[in-house]
Amino acid sequence: MKNEHIFGLHSVQALLKSAPQRVLEIFMVQGRNDQRLTKILNLAQSNDISCKVVERKKLDELVGDENHQGVVAVCTPGEVHDEKFLFELIDKLSEPAFILILDGVTDPHNLGACMRTAEAAGVHVVVVPKDKSVGLTPVARKVACGAAEVLPLVPVTNLARTLKKLQEKGVWLFGAAGEAEQSVYQANLTGNVGILMGAEGDGLRRLTQETCDHLVNIPMAGTVSSLNVSVATGVVLFEAVRQRSK
Repeated sequence: MKNEHIFGLHSVQALLKSAPQRVLEIFMVQGRNDQRLTKILNLAQSNDISCKVVERKKLDELVGDENHQGVVAVCTPGEVHDEKFLFELIDKLSEPAFILILDGVTDPHNLGACMRTAEAAGVHVVVVPKDKSVGLTPVARKVACGAAEVLPLVPVTNLARTLKKLQEKGVWLFGAAGEAEQSVYQANLTGNVGILMGAEGDGLRRLTQETCDHLVNIPMAGTVSSLNVSVATGVVLFEAVRQRSK
């Protein structure tokens, strides 16, 4: 597998803290000498990682049109998690499982935003289907602001099968759907819970909806019919946080 380019201040700093052994070298933009870059430089030096100061053109060549914020880390590929990892993680938890399941999110910006929100909410793991779903691209990692380096993402081959296995382990599945009769604020989101959010525009697939234990909606007072998936994810996850913190 070829090396990855991780870019963005938060992402590179989080990578240096969580998995410095993956980082081969770091490129930093010439002429920038602020506190955030200094933190990255210090972390790199403490882990004996080479830092090279280069012109902005070099960084642009490494990441294309994306905003690298003046820093790019060249690193070995991260660990790829699978269904076995998911269930082993659940078995090891000393508290009720809190899982986010994204059904077919294809925009890396939305995936990154969902990862960032999920990590902030205390979610233990994010599950996505392997097909018709975006993976942890460099763009998704940057938008996640470091969350992708600490929160496991598990792609699964057969989402419906994985959902049934989660139910067998005592995880209650709540799917967000505009047509649901029950509000997310009426649902009991304590205990072992999996929150399912659908793709941009299409929502949850039919089979996924049918597998859920409960469907919930987000009450909408305005004329807009739906929310961006990352915004909706934040609403549902933090309602769960509110209930679980009582």
